[in-house]
Amino acid sequence: MTGRGAVGLGASALVASLLLGGCGTPRSGDLGPAPTAPPPSVALTDRPEPTATRAVAPTPPPANRPPGPSTAASTGTRRPDPVTIELWYVRAGLLVPTRRTRPATVATSRLALTELAAGPSPAEAATGMITLLPTGVEVTRIADGVATLRVPSVGEPATRWLREAQVVWTLTQFPSVRQVRLDDAAPVDRADYADLLSPIVVTGPIPGERVSAPLVVTGTATVFEATVSVRVLDAAGREVAAGFGTASCGSGCRGGYRVAVGWRTVREQKGTVEVYEVSAENGTRINTMAVPVVLAARD
Repeated sequence: MTGRGAVGLGASALVASLLLGGCGTPRSGDLGPAPTAPPPSVALTDRPEPTATRAVAPTPPPANRPPGPSTAASTGTRRPDPVTIELWYVRAGLLVPTRRTRPATVATSRLALTELAAGPSPAEAATGMITLLPTGVEVTRIADGVATLRVPSVGEPATRWLREAQVVWTLTQFPSVRQVRLDDAAPVDRADYADLLSPIVVTGPIPGERVSAPLVVTGTATVFEATVSVRVLDAAGREVAAGFGTASCGSGCRGGYRVAVGWRTVREQKGTVEVYEVSAENGTRINTMAVPVVLAARD
């Protein structure tokens, strides 16, 4: 796998298992349950052609009589809940996650790859996120937990490696996909791209999200003594909140973290959530991940 060397990241800094918590926690971090398919639609049946009848004008309802219930209400039907999917883009040569909420569909893998190829939102692009996946890439088969598809092999080895990692990390969020087979090669999973994550990954909030206090910041990290620090900056760059938490796995392994912070602002404004590690050598902030957000006002 020549792409690892081309990316230039030390695989020794990360363990092969990237499951949240490092010890058997679900793969998708704190992004919630994977999308589920809505109930299948009722199959159409052949019916005889109805007998034509003369149209009769409807009788108006009596005055002051309330309208009857709507058809949707009387039948008890409702639209399927939307699905939230996880997308992995590239920033500064590393993988970074974000989310999309879209109408329900049974073709979740197709939806995920379509959104991945569409690229980041303006707020995400402002942080440096890009996508390396072209449009038109689709899964051709899913069997025994392995999704099969072809990914363009153009570009430098580092580019191809990142493109493949985007696909693998995005598709393996679904329970039906444990591994991905790319271009008839041996199946791979998230562990094969362990060197493409930064020491700190933020899964929530996502860039551009409107957040309110208290805010729960989530993600995974492999940091000194498993300590993850968070601070919130207002539009002027002033620190309005700070806190820290402990990842579920200590130094040398990746674990999940959840840190809650609160703030008081008199108006809604743009802000930044910074997640970082405090250097054991000199106490400075290192491995900082900055997420631009909108801070809701709080009395």
